[in-house]
Amino acid sequence: MRIVFFSAKPYDKHFFEELNQSFGHELHFLDVPLHADTAVLARGFEAVCIFVNDEASAPVIQQLADLNVKLLALRSAGFNHVDLTAAQKHNLKVVRVPSYSPYSVAEHTLALVLTLNRKTHRAYNRVREGNFSLNGLMGFDLHGKTVGLIGLGKIGFATARIFKGLGCRVLGYDIVQSPECEEIGINFTDLATIYAESDIISLHCPLTADTFHLINETTLAQVKPGVMLINTSRGALIDTVAVIEGLKHGQIGYLGLDVYEEEGDLFFEDLSDKVIQDDVFTRLLAFPNVLITGHQAFFTQNAMHNIAEVTLQNITDFAQDKNLKNALF
Repeated sequence: MRIVFFSAKPYDKHFFEELNQSFGHELHFLDVPLHADTAVLARGFEAVCIFVNDEASAPVIQQLADLNVKLLALRSAGFNHVDLTAAQKHNLKVVRVPSYSPYSVAEHTLALVLTLNRKTHRAYNRVREGNFSLNGLMGFDLHGKTVGLIGLGKIGFATARIFKGLGCRVLGYDIVQSPECEEIGINFTDLATIYAESDIISLHCPLTADTFHLINETTLAQVKPGVMLINTSRGALIDTVAVIEGLKHGQIGYLGLDVYEEEGDLFFEDLSDKVIQDDVFTRLLAFPNVLITGHQAFFTQNAMHNIAEVTLQNITDFAQDKNLKNALF
């Protein structure tokens, strides 16, 4: 099939071209994101491949259908950026990568926790400047702390195993309780208990109408003062303005983000020579107890290999009229 990739970076091209040797598709890579003004670039292609910050709204889906695009292949697990109702209406099949490497995101979660706690990023800069003072670098033992995980899919369970291995008490919540909770030693509970008892809260749930701004002014009033909040899932799970207020008043003691609700104009690009226009984001950067990475939790060699392999297999299955096990409808 002829496939056009939007928001393609050099690493996408590397992994997809290498694995495509076994599939034989015709791949074309564009570094521009998909949105209403760029959808026309899909002309002449049977499949469109997009990433997390591409826009597949109803108008875009309409344009793709008019261009005779038959398949929308997501090289991600999340699909909140796709209007599935519109896709179904126009008979545009949508496939995704439901699992690429839960360990990559779980391990990045731990990296954020450890860095915030032990302030290794600040220590690194100090030592490079010849400053070996320990003032302001004190952390705490993770052993014995209570970690609350909201969302117990594959990533949530991988994260739970890590923290159990560190000697933490792990609380977990999901809309469905899995037998795996008992196997791992997760105390399955409700959100109110997680908010009230957790020293660290980590988000691993998808973005839906029910989880939009899950962390907000009301829920932050229920957490332990000084809680550590980590989000490696989707930016809009957090009401950023409410979180800033929580930081200002000490309700949140540490904040680690790999995602941001308005990240579409920021992440995956080099803006080092530009003035960032997002005042809310720049306010976050002003806090010494905030650590932000640019949506890199997924970014390991293992995950990139798996993303490329599953995406190309999804497209091949569609081309060969096979069962689409990773289709969204």
